[in-house]
Amino acid sequence: MPFEAIIPPGSPPPLAPYSPGTKAGGFIYVSGTLAIGPKGETVGAGDATAQTRFVLESIKSVIEAGGGTMKDVVFNQIFLKDLSDYAAMNAVYKEYFPETPPARYCIQTPLVRPEFLVEIATTAYVGT
Repeated sequence: MPFEAIIPPGSPPPLAPYSPGTKAGGFIYVSGTLAIGPKGETVGAGDATAQTRFVLESIKSVIEAGGGTMKDVVFNQIFLKDLSDYAAMNAVYKEYFPETPPARYCIQTPLVRPEFLVEIATTAYVGT
């Protein structure tokens, strides 16, 4: 099945060989998203609330570039550097998914750089 890469305007330079998102078979897959600004800088260092908001806004831009909305999100994979940031992440998360939130999981794990506190990967269904 062919897929199309989704690279919204202003996307940060990737840390590895990947696209911010791809679209295939009616689904949009958003790569693990970190708080990386358009010039490669860390956004919200030390602030899980700011990083979560930036990550979800980045995910939103990929989904919208692929023709969807946050209401199309069906699954999120959430990675936290420290579970003490769970409440802060959830407070912001609820703003983006206020009704009928998507399925998800959340685990604690080291992230690719020590300054990153939150990473989220997303799947959205936009139909064929």
